[in-house]
Amino acid sequence: MSDLVIVPILLPALVAAVSLVRRIRLTNWARILSALSTLLILASALALFQTARDGTITTYELGDWPAPFGIVLVLDRLSALMVLLTSVLAVFVLAHAVWTGLDRRGMHFHPLFQFQLLGLNGSFLTGDLFNLFVFFEVLLIASYGLMLHGQGQQRLHAGVKYVVVNLVGSTLFLIAVGILYGVTGTLNMADMALRVAQAPAGDQPLIRVGAQLLVAVFALKAALLPLHLWLPQTYASTSPTVAALFAILTKAGVYPIIRVTVLIFGAEAGAAAFAPAVWMLPAAMLTILAGYFGVLAARNLRSLAAFGVIGSTGTLLVAVGLFTPEGIAAALYYMPHSVLAGALVFLVTDLVRRARGADEDRLAPGRPFARIGRVSVLFMLAAIALAGLPPLSGFVGKLLILDASAGASLAPWIWAAVLAGTFFAILGLVRAGSTLFWKAEGEPVEAPAGRHPLETVPAWSLLALVAALTVFAGPVTDYAGATSAQLFERTPYIEAVLGNSLLQGEGLR
Repeated sequence: MSDLVIVPILLPALVAAVSLVRRIRLTNWARILSALSTLLILASALALFQTARDGTITTYELGDWPAPFGIVLVLDRLSALMVLLTSVLAVFVLAHAVWTGLDRRGMHFHPLFQFQLLGLNGSFLTGDLFNLFVFFEVLLIASYGLMLHGQGQQRLHAGVKYVVVNLVGSTLFLIAVGILYGVTGTLNMADMALRVAQAPAGDQPLIRVGAQLLVAVFALKAALLPLHLWLPQTYASTSPTVAALFAILTKAGVYPIIRVTVLIFGAEAGAAAFAPAVWMLPAAMLTILAGYFGVLAARNLRSLAAFGVIGSTGTLLVAVGLFTPEGIAAALYYMPHSVLAGALVFLVTDLVRRARGADEDRLAPGRPFARIGRVSVLFMLAAIALAGLPPLSGFVGKLLILDASAGASLAPWIWAAVLAGTFFAILGLVRAGSTLFWKAEGEPVEAPAGRHPLETVPAWSLLALVAALTVFAGPVTDYAGATSAQLFERTPYIEAVLGNSLLQGEGLR
């Protein structure tokens, strides 16, 4: 089963390379190969999830070079959850892109889509910081191309800003990794966890600086205020379908915050123990308010959905910023909801934009369009999911977060931020829905030619998954709790990566 760990990385890499061949790229073979690859990645993700479910930690050493000297991939409950979440989202986003014809607006959609999956899955499975940087660069380069897919001056302008911001982030990432490598002499996360715990007092200030800088880079990728300014224009400028896939990019920043802080800079890290906790909670609370204020002030559905992603990520990081087993468990329940609900709103946005014709997704009264009743119901349910209202899983997730924060010193402020953010989200979504569906006037818009009969299926499927998170809240919260417990119990992870003999030989157990 350990060989299966490489599949979510190797398969999209091979398919992306093959899809670049001109005879494939310009034909339906690109669609077929991309669809088969995405489905096989999903099947492997399900198998890996089942393997990790009982707490088993599986490693894969590339080239049979043992850690910490070689490249190692690590599968535990957290990485299995993230790979599965990525794979599920990819299937429905790809289906929507094919059925709406988005993939035909350029020649490189499918290779870029597979490279994006390669970068995401690699960043979730890697066991060392340098390869985390490498996989981040792969997914960022692919996201540049996907963002510009379909072209347009607005996308190009936003893309330049996106590139500049992420180049700065990549530079800071390398600086942080260089500092930590200079102090510890390793880049393997399990090995670094041991060395940081044993670092002499003189090295602690430098370790703390490296920890703060590293987590700040991840906070930039997660769009934590004040590092969130790149996201609204980026997500609002690209196609809504691509933005739906990008709903998981911010979580690619949240994941390493959880992994690195708990494993390397946890309770055993001396002066660097939970170093980001000082500023992360206040920043997360402000991110909630900034995101949902943006929902209220948005002038089109794409901006509304983008700010909704910021608000939900802020809510997620409030739970993460507690850095307690209960807080992380609440975050791990809310994370799948945040990804699925954010992607759902973007897919609904695309359906509205295509159906309204020249009115597109502007939040201004326009002409009624075909199937307006069905789309309005879908929008209403997507709005309930995004705002975190009952009966969908966002409400359960927020209750878990509020409960986990009850004993924190900032509990009153956390509760106020979460509840105020929910209130502003409701106001913004109600305003958008009433403008789009209740104030329609004039002659109906003709249905777009060549409309695929299954184009709404991906959106309804994502909604069904959000509902399933509610129906199966018990098993999901149990898994989240077990995952959190596994994260805070570092020894099994370190033993799985480094091996008992190495630990005993170095006297580091």
